[in-house]
Amino acid sequence: MSKLNNLLISIEQKNLVLPEFQREYVWNLVQSKQLIVSLFQDYPIGALLFWNTNNPPEIKNFDENINPTGNLTVILDGQQRLTTLYLLVKNETPPFYNKKDINQDPRHLYFNLKTKEFQYYKPLLMKNNPLWVKIVDCFSEKSPINVFEIAKKIYGEDHQKLFAIANDLSQNLTTLKNILNKDFLVQYVPGNSAIDEAIDIFDRVNSLGTKLSDADLALTHITGKWPEARRVLKKKIAELESSEFTFDLTFMTRCLVGIVKGRGLFETIHKSSKEEVQAGWKKLDRILDYLITILPKNAYIHSTDDVNTTNVFVPLVVYLSRKENNTFSSVIDVKQAIRWVYLAHLWARYTGQTDQRLDFDINIVVRNHNPWDHLIKAIIEQRGRIKLEYSDLEGRTIQHPIYKMMFIVFKSKDAIDWFNGCPLDTTHGTKYSIQNHHIFPSSRLWKTGKYNSNNVLHKLLVNDISNRAFITSSTNLSVINNRLPEEYFEEIIDNFGEIALKKQSIALDQNLWKIENYELFLKKRRQMIVKEINNFLDSFIFQEEEETEIDIGNLLKMGESNTLEYKSSVRWDYNENRINKDLEKVVLKTICGFLNNQGGTLLIGVDDSGNVLGIEKDWMSIQRKDRDGYFQLLTNIIHNYIGAEISQYVDIKFQKYDENIICILNIDRCPQPAFLKENNKKIFYTRMGNTTRPLDSEEQHNYIQSHWQ
Repeated sequence: MSKLNNLLISIEQKNLVLPEFQREYVWNLVQSKQLIVSLFQDYPIGALLFWNTNNPPEIKNFDENINPTGNLTVILDGQQRLTTLYLLVKNETPPFYNKKDINQDPRHLYFNLKTKEFQYYKPLLMKNNPLWVKIVDCFSEKSPINVFEIAKKIYGEDHQKLFAIANDLSQNLTTLKNILNKDFLVQYVPGNSAIDEAIDIFDRVNSLGTKLSDADLALTHITGKWPEARRVLKKKIAELESSEFTFDLTFMTRCLVGIVKGRGLFETIHKSSKEEVQAGWKKLDRILDYLITILPKNAYIHSTDDVNTTNVFVPLVVYLSRKENNTFSSVIDVKQAIRWVYLAHLWARYTGQTDQRLDFDINIVVRNHNPWDHLIKAIIEQRGRIKLEYSDLEGRTIQHPIYKMMFIVFKSKDAIDWFNGCPLDTTHGTKYSIQNHHIFPSSRLWKTGKYNSNNVLHKLLVNDISNRAFITSSTNLSVINNRLPEEYFEEIIDNFGEIALKKQSIALDQNLWKIENYELFLKKRRQMIVKEINNFLDSFIFQEEEETEIDIGNLLKMGESNTLEYKSSVRWDYNENRINKDLEKVVLKTICGFLNNQGGTLLIGVDDSGNVLGIEKDWMSIQRKDRDGYFQLLTNIIHNYIGAEISQYVDIKFQKYDENIICILNIDRCPQPAFLKENNKKIFYTRMGNTTRPLDSEEQHNYIQSHWQ
């Protein structure tokens, strides 16, 4: 057991320190308040975990060699609690942090000496009420709180009553100050533990209670092996921020995981070596410098504010890490990558299941020399389409990705501020920062009486992104102010011509500028915005030469093998001359067998003897009787019975041979075992010569161990 006061003194004297692999101070104000309330009420607050070692890891915020000859006590668990208490008791930032590291400082927490309430400062409640005292003043030795003076201010000079009240206030104050004498349960990691063992214990402890994020744990493991990692990453973050690109440690860790492990799951980096991580960092350092040069020039992305999430850059970083010199190989390469970034942003690829989708997409990047079509296909499978439609803009506000996509498109058209003429892609400084502007002022719309500010649908209509334009703050505040477009659009045309309005998709029909035609204005502008965005995205499409056809004749001569299989159909039973959906499972078994072996090619529309039958009869069994319908059929059964994540390893093509259409499935080896769902069970299939067969549990275990683990 250790008393709180002794723990705080140890921190002050730098005998109790924080390792570099620990995350930053992340507690919010509610957590800090609840800690003090718990201590005041004498509630348990959990044990602390320390590590006494004479071979400490890198220490946070210390440049000099600390205590080189004796043991050092390292905080493994409890730093959030101890930091909060140090701030409130000492009224200073603990030595292992700088002021800028404290994002939510709890030192404006107050205590009511009478009611024993704890509240953060509220002027109306506390300004003229001396019973509310600042927590840090309660522990101050320089200017101790005088409870008699406080009682006198409220209750006057009645000494008998004053003494009793002051005594109550004093008892409450003493109860608060006595938390310094509270015994904290401290547990210790064995002193002879190596740093990897200490981090493992740190992991186990933080998997309980207030859980560290996966990113925090990944960075902990990285820093345990490469002590300077956190400082190096934060230095790079500050450097990039000066170029308007604001990243955080989670993003940097994601990128490192993707580069080092070719995965999107944080835990995959835990066992990486220092050399692997440092090599990954060298690539990431180069790539980020390269990207902040490429993105403004080629993608009109001038800062991270131009996208809703920086996760859209992670697969891009992983792709470049595998390229020679960590750069794009051609203009075409750049355009394909940028188009995917736009689509991933526009269709909110990473707003849900972020880790899983990043892992899926990074897998595509690692497996394909040119991954962009495959990545876009994944977005289509998620969202159903990639073309923007009129309805997509209805009821959308500035939080939607379409809003920032509008800004990118307008910048690409060299849009300018409507009154000072500043290009929107080069404005800087507070006075010329870009703001969103209500074309029809909301206050004027409310005043018409047509719209009710308490009506949710009306609010969406008034704040619709089609009622927004991009201008500088100086124009918004001093020039346009609260005027209607029919009052100021003519000035814009006089100064800069009609083109200034066109570049922000404003219709030139003056009737639409009148407030009574507001909804007609929105309708027209939505149509213009949709057209502009779709045309802009299409401008990044590279038309590749027609794909080289596969030599089907040669495949028919080769005969079935470990990597080649023929199937007559997916649904049409040639023996019984009818639709037989049980045949789907026969095809799926073959796909599973190739996935779990070394990959292979499956020809559908060819019988076991190599005779070409075509897939036209199969088409008759589906609603949409064409290639797209057949493609969708195959995709659906693979998703339903093997898994949606498997589709990236199955490339489906169609080719004409002897006047028949053959479906060709090129199947890659899967990086993890693939199972077929049959009768509520998962069956493991693999190829044995030119056949596909299931494995029993023992065979399956041994096969997986030898092929993947």
